[in-house]
This record gives sequence, structure tokens and C-alpha cells, in this order.
Amino acid sequence: MGPVCRLLFLYLLTNAAVGPSWAQYHFQNLMNYLENRMLAMEERIALWHEQSNRYNSELKDFRQQASEIMDRLAKDNQKLKVELEEAGVHVQRVEQEMDYIETQNPPRPCTKAEDKLVEQEATPKDGKTPFDLDSLTGCIDIVSSIRAMKILKRMGHPKGVWTRDTVSAKVYLFSGTEGNAVHEYKRVNDLSSATSSARIFTLPTSWNGTGIAVHNGHIYYVNDGDGTEDGMRILKFNALNGSLADSVMFPLDDRNPVYTLNPETVVDLVADDEGLWAIYGSRDNINLARMDTDSLDTEQMWDTGCPRENAESAFVVCGTLYVVYNTRPPSRSRIQCVYDVNDMVSSGEAPLLYFPRRYGAHASLKYNTKEKQLYAWDDGYQILYKLALKPKLWTKEWEEH
Repeated sequence: MGPVCRLLFLYLLTNAAVGPSWAQYHFQNLMNYLENRMLAMEERIALWHEQSNRYNSELKDFRQQASEIMDRLAKDNQKLKVELEEAGVHVQRVEQEMDYIETQNPPRPCTKAEDKLVEQEATPKDGKTPFDLDSLTGCIDIVSSIRAMKILKRMGHPKGVWTRDTVSAKVYLFSGTEGNAVHEYKRVNDLSSATSSARIFTLPTSWNGTGIAVHNGHIYYVNDGDGTEDGMRILKFNALNGSLADSVMFPLDDRNPVYTLNPETVVDLVADDEGLWAIYGSRDNINLARMDTDSLDTEQMWDTGCPRENAESAFVVCGTLYVVYNTRPPSRSRIQCVYDVNDMVSSGEAPLLYFPRRYGAHASLKYNTKEKQLYAWDDGYQILYKLALKPKLWTKEWEEH
């Protein structure tokens, strides 16, 4: 019993002693009061029911509207996805058409042919070819297009190197950006075959990065030692007899990665028709050095002017460096900077080439002089690119002869 009810009960008992009429009067007042309170509570409960029904109705309408909006958004999202896929197909078709146009109508690789003729003192007097192209240099080709691409297999780490010896048909695979286990295959087809096995041997020390080259039965690779030396150690390993042939310390002002998109590689060793090359980075640019394949001596060095930023890899063909660029969110790889050590072609004179869109960014690109192919490693995939080459110097007068 509440305090108010107790007071009323005591009040009635007190007044009951006074007289029955007085108690009856006050009892009637109490009943009226309680009845009014009950009516007020009923009105309030009815109001709560009305508000609850209204809220439930509004919530139901809101749920219906939200469901319709979500369905509409899902349809719009599906429609947008289809449109994006169609746009991607159109973009890919346009890129293929551009590649075809570039292949059929490549730009002239050199616009300073007259200056080169003066430098060679080869003014024609008898109406014949100004000079013998073969006498100019051992290799005078420039990459004009990417003719074809073939994906052989996917094996190993996302980054690595695979390449063919420049002399023999043997293929070597180096999985990862460090290690000492080498997989040797007798030929390219053995790598893609499920029945063929590789000969596995180990190097005296581990390699670092993806700057590995195989030339004339020797494996050239880079080791950073204990990390405190001023340069990077380049080692020459005889793959035929399994012995270390030579090693040398390659001087570096700093240990900047040569490619910002592949920071594990500080020095990239590549081989072409003219021998062994070392590609390394300075503060902002990429440098190139010619090395003696026997003694590993550095014969000459060049500052190519090609920026390190957004570079993913590079290769050398006939003494010309081709730097491949990409973006941090992987896009289409492209050759955007070219440097020729013989000064026969500049980056502005060389055609801008795009690689077919693949999985990510190339971890390595190794050129084979016999096949005119690039051995590429892209997100664990081993890929071959067939290159089309043409002479660096080519003029209308030569075509007439």
C-alpha cells in the first residue's frame, strides 16, 4: 500500500468514529478520485498504443523504402559493373589497335642521320650505300615493337629471375629476391613440361635482388655482403664445373635501389651482344656501366638521365638501355626512357612501346641475343616477349639503294 492510500485509509478510520454519514461522504469522494485517476491512466495508455502503432507503421514504411533503395542500388551497382567491364573491353581493344598501328607504322627511330653521316665521314660519291652498316658497330639494332607474348608457367615466388644462357640452350631459374638454390633446365620446353626435372645446385653465397645474368656458361650475380661495405660485390660463378671464377667490389656512392618499384635490386646485371652490363642507381637517375666479362673490371660508366622513380626493370639490346616504367597500382608496363651508349639514338627518337597488360609489374627482364626475346618474371609467372628489331640508323637514301 502506497503512502497516499495509507493516509486515506487512516483518514477514513478516523472519520468513521465521527459518524457513518461523514465516512460515506468521504468514501464517495475517494472513489471519484480513484475513478478519475483510472480514466487518466486509460487515456494515457490509449495514447501510448496510438503512438506505438504510428511508430510501427512508420518503421515498416522506412524498412520498405530502405529495401527499395538497396534493391535499386544493387541494380545500379550491377549495371555500373557491366558498363565498366564493357569499357575495359573497349580500352583493351583500343590498346590492341594502337599496338597494331605502332607495329605497322613505327616512327622513325633516328632523326639525326645526317649528323651521324658527317661523324663517320661517309659522304657518298659513287651512288652506293654511304657506308657499310656492319663496319659501324657489332650490333646496330633497336627495338621497334613487341611482336608476341607467351606465358609458360607460374612457379616460385612473386619476384625472381629466369633467363637463358646467351651461348647455350640451358635455362636458369632463380626464385625470390635472395637465396642460393639455382634450377637449371636443358631447354625452355623442359621448364614448362610436367615430366622434365631440373638440376639443382647452390651458389657459394646468396644472391640479392633480381640483378642476375647468365652469359657463356657463367652466372653473374650480386651479393650485398654484410651491408656495411661501400659497394656491392659482383660474383662470377662457373655453372659448368660449379666453381667460383671471380668476384669484385662494384663501387657505389650509395645503395639506392636502381628501380623504385623493385627496391630489392640495387645493381642489375644484364647481357647482350656486346657483353655484360651493370645497371645501378644514383640519387635520382639510372646509371649504366660496361663490364669486362672475364675480369669483371668496369670499363666505362654513363649517366643515362633516365629517372629511377616508377621504374620497374630494364634491359640492354645492342648497347642501348631500355628502362621500363609502371605505376604503384600496377598498370601497363611501358618503355619510356632509352639511352644509347653509342649516341646513335636518343630517348625522344625511340618509339614508345607498351607491354601487353599482365598481372602486376615485372620483377626482371632478361634479353637473349639469339632468340631476340625477353625472359620476364611477373608475379610468379614466367613470360616470353618476342621483340622486333630494326637498324638504329635508317634513311630514305639507304632504302633506295
